[in-house]
Amino acid sequence: MSNPTQIRKATDSDFDSVWEIFKEVIKTGDTYVFDPNTPKADLDKNWFAPYMDTFVLIDENQAVLGTYIIKPNQIDLGNHIANCSYMVNPKSHGNGIGKLLCQHSIDFAKEKGYLAIQFNIVVSTNIRAVALWKNFGFNIIGTTPKGFRHKTLGLVDTYIMYKEL
Repeated sequence: MSNPTQIRKATDSDFDSVWEIFKEVIKTGDTYVFDPNTPKADLDKNWFAPYMDTFVLIDENQAVLGTYIIKPNQIDLGNHIANCSYMVNPKSHGNGIGKLLCQHSIDFAKEKGYLAIQFNIVVSTNIRAVALWKNFGFNIIGTTPKGFRHKTLGLVDTYIMYKEL
């Protein structure tokens, strides 16, 4: 990226900016399990819930270009493994934002004491994401046949991806 950026915890004032990214990403129905018609009122439970840490990547003008959440993958005896979700403003694709978010999440997960990160559902046709996660050392540890109803391709496989910290 050519512009200076910062990744910080999201605040209430980021809600509308995160919503704009969220709705643009899910409307395509090709990478996320959220219904493309998810209402803005659901963003609280999907991206700003109390049990998750939400971050934003901002540019020098304070514009939100990307966001991610990190949370325990499971409750109680499974809470030592983190789970993350990332979204980049479609207008900012190709600028390395996904890489910055992923590296930040790995560092944050280590700081919080997580032992690993697991992605429970990576759509197999999301080639860019699969390649990015592999570049960061995530491995495909399982495949769910026809685990995702892709908006244009129909039923496609999903991967479980895992990285030990």
